[in-house]
Amino acid sequence: MVSGGPYGIEDILDAGYRTGLVILVALPFLWSLPTALMIGELASALPEEGGFYVWVRRALGPFWGYQEAWLSLTASIFDMAIYPTMFVLYLGRLFPAWTAGWHGAVWELGLIAVCCLWNLWGAPAVGDGSMGLFVLLLSPFAVLVAVAVWRGAHLPVHAAWSAPGDGAGLTTAILVAMWNYMGWDNASTVAREVEQPQRNYPRAMLMSAAVVAITYVIPLGAMAFAGVAPEQFSTGSWANVARSLAGPWLGAAIVAGGMLTALGMLNALTMSYARIPMVLAEDGMLPPILMRKNSRGVPWVAVLACAAAWALALRFSFERLISLDLILYGASLILEFVALVALRIREPQLERPFRAGNLANACALGAVPTLLIVYAMVASRHEHVGNMPALLLGALVAAAGPLFFWLSKRMWQRPRAVPCPDPPPLPWEVKAPSEGRSTGGE
Repeated sequence: MVSGGPYGIEDILDAGYRTGLVILVALPFLWSLPTALMIGELASALPEEGGFYVWVRRALGPFWGYQEAWLSLTASIFDMAIYPTMFVLYLGRLFPAWTAGWHGAVWELGLIAVCCLWNLWGAPAVGDGSMGLFVLLLSPFAVLVAVAVWRGAHLPVHAAWSAPGDGAGLTTAILVAMWNYMGWDNASTVAREVEQPQRNYPRAMLMSAAVVAITYVIPLGAMAFAGVAPEQFSTGSWANVARSLAGPWLGAAIVAGGMLTALGMLNALTMSYARIPMVLAEDGMLPPILMRKNSRGVPWVAVLACAAAWALALRFSFERLISLDLILYGASLILEFVALVALRIREPQLERPFRAGNLANACALGAVPTLLIVYAMVASRHEHVGNMPALLLGALVAAAGPLFFWLSKRMWQRPRAVPCPDPPPLPWEVKAPSEGRSTGGE
């Protein structure tokens, strides 16, 4: 749900190898690790279906819980359109005629349909499939790295290391790297379907942060060692590089791997995002029909509803999709860091099998990620979607959240079967002595 291998990191080389690799090495410590620690604590303390929505609702109340869900679901509209776009880009490298004109849109819609059908078989099928796809899509890169190292060992000078990058490409490199390192919270929405989530989720977060960084840094480092000019890289160009280094057979394998990573990411994230409308419906904030599940426990109506929304965002450019995704996802991530601190204050006795340090550490965790999110928002001010700046469009989408919260309450809210208590008051909040609400029970 975070990474599908090196596919999608090519535009980082707009800034050159040295700068690109520095960004890829630094961001796991500045962006991934704080996020993984925060999510590890919250997921181990509250391993509930709905994940981050449940955390924010528990910490800050129904209004902010709804905003978290709204931001995440609207971000998913642009995030999930990225993977069919990647699929078509890689397919077009091998068979240009297959993706020309309207054919590309057909492939994109077909990919969404395949992932919907796969998800209807349940979370275990998606998880097992993801593991298999992981091995398949990385296999060509193991060969490519070996070939690049062998070629680089016979070069007298590795000029590519010192090749200057485009100064204007630094911002693109940072935004693309942030996108490639984000999504750690997505698996939290299926926490009830994970064995021993209190133990396994934090371990998975920390180990995956290292694995993801390695799958990015080693291939790019090998390309620099082999003397491949950074100008040869653009979105979807791994196939051309592999073809030039080892021949058409490896280029074809890289293309196949690129299509597999798009399929795998889209498939896994379909499982994640579809649980959010289901839980909102259970809370009386969306139509009850979204709660319907098949015999395998899959919210099939929510899956189909999400797929229809994702199809509407197809055909945007890769860069525009990343900009909108970062703006909306970044705002939801900030709310999760706030929820971490609020729960520490409101519910200090809540059992936390994994803790991200003391209260001071919990407060500090979100500082650098928040700065990076603000940077991404400012940097996106020049991107346009149609005639509208991406930053303005993202702000308008986010600002619509309170309106939809009000509409949802009026249209669908009903008494809950199991009342969810309001969060306990913070120390500076006044609570009437007559109130006798629970402070923590589900």
